[in-house]
Amino acid sequence: TRCVQFQLAVPVAVVFAPGSQPGDLLRPLPFRETQEKETLLNSRTSITSRYEMVYRSTTAQEEAALDAATVQEADAALHRLQDASLGSLSVYVIPETSLLLPQGAGVYVGKHRSALVRAGQGLAALRARLQQVMQIMSFTTSSITAALSDRVPASQLGPDARRHFKSSLGYEITFSLLNPDPKSHAVHWDIEGAVSRYVQPFLDKLSFLANFSVDSQILYYAVLGVTPRFDKASSSFLLSAHSLPHVINPVEARLGSSAASLYPVLNFLLYVPERSHSPLYIQDKDGALVGTNAFHSPRWGGIMVYNVEGPAPPQASLPLRVDVDMVRVMEVFLAQLRLLFGVSREVQPPEVLLESPGNEGLADWELDRLLWARTVENVATVSTTLTSLAQLLDKIGNIVIKDDVASEVYRAVAAVQSATAELAVGRLHSAFQASKEAVTSSERAFFDPSLLHLLYFPDDQKFAIYIPLFLPMAVPILLSLAKIFREAKQRKKEPTKTD
Repeated sequence: TRCVQFQLAVPVAVVFAPGSQPGDLLRPLPFRETQEKETLLNSRTSITSRYEMVYRSTTAQEEAALDAATVQEADAALHRLQDASLGSLSVYVIPETSLLLPQGAGVYVGKHRSALVRAGQGLAALRARLQQVMQIMSFTTSSITAALSDRVPASQLGPDARRHFKSSLGYEITFSLLNPDPKSHAVHWDIEGAVSRYVQPFLDKLSFLANFSVDSQILYYAVLGVTPRFDKASSSFLLSAHSLPHVINPVEARLGSSAASLYPVLNFLLYVPERSHSPLYIQDKDGALVGTNAFHSPRWGGIMVYNVEGPAPPQASLPLRVDVDMVRVMEVFLAQLRLLFGVSREVQPPEVLLESPGNEGLADWELDRLLWARTVENVATVSTTLTSLAQLLDKIGNIVIKDDVASEVYRAVAAVQSATAELAVGRLHSAFQASKEAVTSSERAFFDPSLLHLLYFPDDQKFAIYIPLFLPMAVPILLSLAKIFREAKQRKKEPTKTD
């Protein structure tokens, strides 16, 4: 059966600083409570979210950390005090009059696994802010639904649900510089330095998720395949939103086939327009110019148009040297990379402050959100894979299942059971590891060469193959047997001769 019930437990510590306890908090600290919510995605899949809340007072070290001059320093000091496991949250409640947060801000989400919230007027206001924090820092119904997009009707999915790549054990990232006019432009880009400075810290943070390989290439005389429209008012060339889908196919033919790759390929293209089509700008659906001059394609990658600054002086010798501003380029590509992995930040109300993740490009809680979704996706994938394998084995009665294939199936089932059990107790790290092992084992079993459907023929096909071979030999043998039988019968009928 493909029915899957997910139970996701999140450990949440709610820590009260001195003077921040609501007056209507009826129970003395410390105490525990559990908030549970069940969501039925369809008849076969349900999610039970359980927040295991522990309410307590700050320790002396935590009080000292909250006395920091800035909220960023407080966040860093609190991180040093925590032994925060993946998936857990710590919410520090500070007095309503505290100056640690700017005026008008009620919630601050740091770049690790802690948040600061103002106490608010009473327990109800505090609970509302806690709920807000948990929706930001932990999984949401929409993020889990997007992870299960194959099992959920399209009507239940948000617009971004199919934007990010599916869960995989590895990814290949390719950066390509497209120079369609090398006679006019000699383009130089420090892609190696840019990757090590901007992309590698992000991938290092995600190394727990999958294996990554990064490569780059420069392609000459590679054009977009769509002729841009000249705009007299701005003396520039424009690519409209409806023409963007037609840009990718001609370019992809030059990128090198990804068919030989074991893993999904993420393509990031930097396009320097030819002189005859410069400057080139991208328009959105409303006709406005796109600020980044870039666009991305879901589950494929992104393209950025990089215009050469200013017209060339008449006496300048061609080709003009173009040094690419890699800071501007990598800001766009890193934002697109986050989108393709499903870690883009949603717009929050003004009273909520989200700390920038810094050089790593990914906050700890954003990694946790991604791991929740990927663990659930892996479990659902293994369930589907093993169900398909069972259906195949049921269909072919004489199939031979080797011991190593059987052991992979048993291993996958055991790992899935372990992953769901770990999710139910809030151990995200071990749950994700178990789900990865389950995917590996289930795919090894499913793609084992000995289980190839074409190796086994149905009985009617066997008869169709062998009858033409044996029938020519069978006819004379059958006629001979009939003749022998008739002669034997004739002999029995003849009377016995007597002397």
